[in-house]
Amino acid sequence: MSDLEQGGGAGLNGRAGARHDAFGAKGSGDTSGFGGLVAPARVLSSSERPFGDEHADAIYDALERAFAGLDEAIELVVVDRGELTLHVRRERLLDVARTLRDDPALRFELLSSLSGADYPDDPSGRRLHSVAHLLSLTHRRRIRVEVSVSVEDPTMPSLTPVWPTADWHERETYDFFGIVYEGHHALTRIMMPDDWIGHPQRKDYPLGGIPVDYKGAQVPPPEKRRSYS
Repeated sequence: MSDLEQGGGAGLNGRAGARHDAFGAKGSGDTSGFGGLVAPARVLSSSERPFGDEHADAIYDALERAFAGLDEAIELVVVDRGELTLHVRRERLLDVARTLRDDPALRFELLSSLSGADYPDDPSGRRLHSVAHLLSLTHRRRIRVEVSVSVEDPTMPSLTPVWPTADWHERETYDFFGIVYEGHHALTRIMMPDDWIGHPQRKDYPLGGIPVDYKGAQVPPPEKRRSYS
């Protein structure tokens, strides 16, 4: 297990720096509410074992027995508020995923959802996070598997060969965050037009500042919208 500490993701322990977030905007025509709140940026660290959670301990013990070299494949293991998150190195993601699905003591048969997140201040430099939510129907347990990549190299393996339900979820995460899932059979935009430039849920994406044509009308940037006083 590495002693890597990075910002973002689930299960956050400790605090460092500051994070600017939504709500509290004043003195402008921006009615989106962005730009006023400043909150401490929390830093992610590994949970100590035993975790003190029956399901988390059972899952990780079973994974250790089934997967050789687990310490090299897993960067962080976080248990927070009864939820277990595995931060997996992208080059070992499919190996870990198949073990989670196929081992009789684990049997995470269903990927229920997959989503993205952008943490610009992530000290690891890998600000884009892909988070898969898994469910074991056999053992009635849930787990999260998280992988982080950089904007400069936003590639990671697709989980569709292991869980076909990842299909549209990966397309949406690609569309909004620009994470490229290698091995996906049709990684195209799913919400935005095919010729759209950029990824709207990245934190550095202009907040409403791109004029959008809609049936002959145009959506102005926030500072040009009406304000409420």
